[in-house]
Amino acid sequence: MTRREVLKAGVGAGLGLLLPLPVFAYADGDLTTERCLSLHNLHTGEVLKEIPYRTPQGYQKDALEALNYLLRDYRTGELKEIDPQLFDLLYGVQNRLGACAEFQVISGYRSPRTNELLRRRSRGVAKHSLHMLGKAIDIRLPGCDLSRLRAAAVAVKGGGVGYYPKSNFVHVDTGRVRYW
Repeated sequence: MTRREVLKAGVGAGLGLLLPLPVFAYADGDLTTERCLSLHNLHTGEVLKEIPYRTPQGYQKDALEALNYLLRDYRTGELKEIDPQLFDLLYGVQNRLGACAEFQVISGYRSPRTNELLRRRSRGVAKHSLHMLGKAIDIRLPGCDLSRLRAAAVAVKGGGVGYYPKSNFVHVDTGRVRYW
C-alpha cells in the first residue's frame, strides 16, 4: 500500500468512528427486508396499518407522505416532513418488544404556535422541542406496560427517551441519546 492509500483508509475509519453510535444501534434487522409500522393518531382517529415505509430499495415516498400527514399538527393542520429515522427508531422499538403492534400517537409534529400554547399549559414542554422539527413522537402501545415500552426505547439507543407514567406515554426522538 502506498502512503496515500494508508492515509485514505485511516481517514475513512476515523470518520466512521465519528458517526453517533445510535446510527448503528437501532438499525435492527437488515435493509433487505421490508419495514412496516402501524400508527393510530388518537386525536384524529386516523390509522395506518402495516404501512411499508422502507423497502430494500429505500424509503418509500408515498408511505412517508402518508405518515407525515398522520403525524401533522392536528390543532393547526400544518404538515412537516418527519425525520425517517424516527420511523426506524419506532421499528427498532417494536422489534425489541417482539411484536408488530399499533402505536398510539399522542403527539407527532407540533407547529411553533402549538408548542407555545402547550408550554403555557405545562412545564414539561420544551421551548425548542424536537416535535417542532419532526424529530419526536409521544406514544403508547396497547397491551404493553409503559415501563416495558420505555425500556425497549432506551435499549434501541436511537435518541432521547422521556418517561411520563402519569400522562401515560413515552416520548422518543432522534436527538442525542439521553433519558428522563
